[in-house]
Amino acid sequence: MSAITAAMVKDLRERTGLGMMECKKALVEAGGDADLAIENLRKSSGMKAAKKAGRVAAEGVVLIRGDAKKAVLLEVNCETDFVARDEGFLAFVEQVADTLANSAVNDVESLMEGELASAREALVQKIGENISVRRFSRIETDGVLGSYVHGNGRIAVVVELQGSDEELAKDVAMHVAAVNPRVAKPEDMPQDEVAKEREIYLAQAQESGKPAEIVEKMVEGRVRKFLAESSLVDQPFVKDPDQKVGKLLSAAGADVKGFTRYEVGEGIEKKQEDFAAEVAAQVQGAQS
Repeated sequence: MSAITAAMVKDLRERTGLGMMECKKALVEAGGDADLAIENLRKSSGMKAAKKAGRVAAEGVVLIRGDAKKAVLLEVNCETDFVARDEGFLAFVEQVADTLANSAVNDVESLMEGELASAREALVQKIGENISVRRFSRIETDGVLGSYVHGNGRIAVVVELQGSDEELAKDVAMHVAAVNPRVAKPEDMPQDEVAKEREIYLAQAQESGKPAEIVEKMVEGRVRKFLAESSLVDQPFVKDPDQKVGKLLSAAGADVKGFTRYEVGEGIEKKQEDFAAEVAAQVQGAQS
């Protein structure tokens, strides 16, 4: 029997959506043959859940557990908004959050072993949708954390401040939820992104036919505007648009160290269903 490597287990997990330990066990029993392991898994109840693993899970909830010094953000996905409100799904989310709060795991694969893996598979079989624990972040500070959850668990934010209190941090977290800044401060923007924007603005400005020194001023002005619009401290505060967030913090003797923002399904490519075309195709197939 060939040695069961981590890469083999990871590959089977990606192909089936099952837990790491279950995949490893299946590979051991199949002598390292992934296809045979899948065939064996198809005969088990677990594979019923795995068959749904390829379906896009872009709905769900995000939540926050913690206090002013330590917090965890969590996103758990399902396929439909209906299931995102299901009591069984929400109970599973709470179970995942409880496990996170009482453990030191730092990756989803380690989190989703044992009891949680079994609970997920049972839930998938019960509700008939793919369920995925997508990501989590742990945040600790010697300053203060403020959190805010918006839209029935659609957006969750944790903001870290120095020299302030939890109430102000929560207000800033509410702003981050509403406005979605890219970075806390202009200097936090990755330099490759700044360079890319500058390149685009330069190409646009050069089409004006103006002298090089004017073009350079136009480009730098647009870069400054891009950074200001993308940076938390330079944005008008959502509760008081006449005051920028940076000024609000300065007046309170505070400084923002960073923030973490989760929005359900962000970055997941959702499949667009064309039901009319699907029905037409089925009718055509039935007639042929």
